[in-house]
Amino acid sequence: MKIRVGFGFDVHQLKEGANFFLGGIKIPSTKGSIGHSDADVLIHAICDALLGAANLRDIGYYFPDTSDKFKDIDSKFLLKEVSELLIKNGWTIGNIDTTVCLQQPKISVYIPEMKKQLSSVLNIEEEDISIKATTTEKLGFVGREEGVAAYAVVLINKTPC
Repeated sequence: MKIRVGFGFDVHQLKEGANFFLGGIKIPSTKGSIGHSDADVLIHAICDALLGAANLRDIGYYFPDTSDKFKDIDSKFLLKEVSELLIKNGWTIGNIDTTVCLQQPKISVYIPEMKKQLSSVLNIEEEDISIKATTTEKLGFVGREEGVAAYAVVLINKTPC
């Protein structure tokens, strides 16, 4: 069996009055992330980690922010497309480990629902997805509540034919 590890990172600006999507769900917040799609920073980091592990380039290659096709799109659709690319290339997901860096709002109560959404899209067990949250102790753009960042590490497996 062949295994690979992939790493993903994404950042989105926060804006007063915008919707805040994270891990496939809408979270109540006075500020939301902005971007070409729904700006789900967690899903975007996971997509990049999966694509990188499979040596399939990055999220911008498949879903460019210059395409109207992806304007305001639900990032769960992008994740599903990435999952299907992996399957097409003979890869399965072993596990996903993520960290969201966000000063406000506190998201720990939303993590079970995020895991449920992500496991459904990826067709993997919830126990194979870890979502952690941290602040940056009021340092940097995250600490000033100007943006949100997410990191993802994935393990994928390929069984030789």
